[in-house]
Amino acid sequence: MYVIPVIIVIVLILLFSSVFIVRQQTAAIIERLGKFTSVRNSGIQLKVPFIDRVVGRMNLRIQQLDVIVETKTKDDVFVRLKISVQFKVVKTNVYDAFYALEDPQNQITSYVFDVVRSEVPKMKLDDVFERKDDIAIAVKSELNEAMTDYGYDIIKTLVTDIDPDQQVKIAMNRINASEREKVAAEYEAEADRIKIVAKARAEAESKRLQGQGIADQRREIARGLEESVEVLNNVGINSQEASALIVVTQHYDTLQSIGEATNSNLILLPNSPQAGSEMLNNMIASFAASNQIGEQMKKQNEEKGLGKKIKRKPRTDDQGYDSTME
Repeated sequence: MYVIPVIIVIVLILLFSSVFIVRQQTAAIIERLGKFTSVRNSGIQLKVPFIDRVVGRMNLRIQQLDVIVETKTKDDVFVRLKISVQFKVVKTNVYDAFYALEDPQNQITSYVFDVVRSEVPKMKLDDVFERKDDIAIAVKSELNEAMTDYGYDIIKTLVTDIDPDQQVKIAMNRINASEREKVAAEYEAEADRIKIVAKARAEAESKRLQGQGIADQRREIARGLEESVEVLNNVGINSQEASALIVVTQHYDTLQSIGEATNSNLILLPNSPQAGSEMLNNMIASFAASNQIGEQMKKQNEEKGLGKKIKRKPRTDDQGYDSTME
């Protein structure tokens, strides 16, 4: 009566030993008595109990390996690069991927070191930043050529970080800041120049308009004086007296405007009636003297013209008579 339960237990053990499950995107390697037998894909699988054995499972999904490489550039700057390698096992080459390499990640890391340390020393630090895609392409090309025979496909390589020495980064930031300050200073100088030019143009236009206003003002003053002289002449006052009267009137008008201003500075001017009379007499005397000088100059010019006419040679006409041009 104990045989049946024992048989049932043995059957269950054999059943569980012969059945195994392979997950999606995974390949199982089966060995029989230590020798490779087959590669099983995802799903429920069967094997011979106690004879077949699952010795390994290969991940068929895309994997990523991050490699930190420290090397020197052409301008003797030490820099650390982070290379991210994305790879996967080729489904048809699972046997090679499992049995050819004992530690594939270390193998990939060695190739990455070799390529980076042969490419980066050819470049200056600035070129490393600008040509990081070239470094990534070189790493991918080298890895594909080497790892394809072992059942690995390199999907993509990325240079995800470039980290120079801390002192170098400080110097680079200082250079960048100096360049930006230089550009800012140039823009500020250009802005100041534009302001100065605009201010100079505005001042020139203001002076021009001011001069034009002064000229118009003086023109109107002269026109008013002319009309005033004509009005005074009509009532029997000659030009000299009229000019003197106008000057005295403007003198007192000026004194009145200075007295009405609240913020005027101190100005000392003769304001007594005697001072006005003296100024008028001086102007009349000046007019008289100028008229005398003008008459004398006119007389001298007439005498010079008459002397030239007398000195001219006599002319004889066709009948033998002398004639003198007047």
